[in-house]
Amino acid sequence: MTDASQRPPTARLAARTGDLERSKIRVMFDLAEEYDGDPVRLHVGVPDFNTPEHVIDAAEAAAREGHTEYTQNAGIPELRAAIAETLAREDGVEVSPEQVTVKNGAMEALSLAVLAVAGPGEEVVIPTPAWPNYVNHAVVAGANPVEVPLPADEGFDLDPELVGEAITDDTAAVILTTPSNPTGRVYDEDAVSAVADVAADHDAYVIADEVYGRLTYDREFRGMASYVDHPDRVLTVGSCSKTYAMTGWRLGWLAGPQPVVDAVSRLGESTTACTSSVSQHAALAALTGPQEPVAEMKAAFEERRDYVVERVAEIPGVSCPRPEGAFYAFLDVSDFPGTSFEVAERLLDEYGVVTAPGDGFGEAGEGYIRLSFANSVERIGEGLDRIEEMAHERR
Repeated sequence: MTDASQRPPTARLAARTGDLERSKIRVMFDLAEEYDGDPVRLHVGVPDFNTPEHVIDAAEAAAREGHTEYTQNAGIPELRAAIAETLAREDGVEVSPEQVTVKNGAMEALSLAVLAVAGPGEEVVIPTPAWPNYVNHAVVAGANPVEVPLPADEGFDLDPELVGEAITDDTAAVILTTPSNPTGRVYDEDAVSAVADVAADHDAYVIADEVYGRLTYDREFRGMASYVDHPDRVLTVGSCSKTYAMTGWRLGWLAGPQPVVDAVSRLGESTTACTSSVSQHAALAALTGPQEPVAEMKAAFEERRDYVVERVAEIPGVSCPRPEGAFYAFLDVSDFPGTSFEVAERLLDEYGVVTAPGDGFGEAGEGYIRLSFANSVERIGEGLDRIEEMAHERR
């Protein structure tokens, strides 16, 4: 008999780990790292701006002044108050500081929100194309993700009838993202309100992922909780990452009804305890300090958006819905041979351009690739030149 201590180790893993799919955005990220050369990187949603100087100064001062210990699970009171004030001023969403919990980026806020409201076997409705992590959030919670493909011929606008039909008594939450990642679409308020009404009728929450809200170009942005008939059923997720070029600071939040916010804080106690104290002081400076850097960044993204739309219109066989927010364009490349992932692979391997395959955002994204214009106009132009070259060679 072989001694157990001499047997090779085997991995004992929970079944849920095998149900988690890798994000194809990250797959392309890894492939780009293996590329021999300097590809044009248009695949990740990272602002190509530095964190504002006054935010960095505030973080340094906080560290030097000894603000380097644990904080309350829900965050320092000053920051929670600043978030509540910002939500009221910028988005029209009225919450008290006690209805805000600070988390390690919007990603943790979203994950814990799903864990807080969706039990095993319940459903999380996700209109797609959508950020792929939502599906994994549901899987980790033991819930069933229900994807609702939005119609491409309507620019992937929110269809309240399609989404409403997917909501049942087993639905725990509906995740709505506006502006959308990956399409840049800003959902019609009447459509959102109709979905929120159906969700409320089934005792379900709307999780409003609004991390790109301050980067809306063609209309004034309002938070979902400011105009739906059931704001007590809306969980608002926000972040400093995109608005203030603070992706690496990992600072986000959840705001909404007190019982859910308190539950998310308790869940966070068992995972990360609290958000980085230094990052919290940086976020406080970002929200309460000068907002000119935000306006400058938004203006640059809007200029790039216009440039991308004009250039894409000139590429044969390629089109995209006009992005109304965020910094993504969702390019229809269905005229190209192969799946969207195969198109993205060829763009990298043969033309040196990194994009995100559309099928990574759900089945509705098949035939598309996502292009991030969080890059210089020069690099964006170079990438589009290469996409146009591929279009001419593949037709």
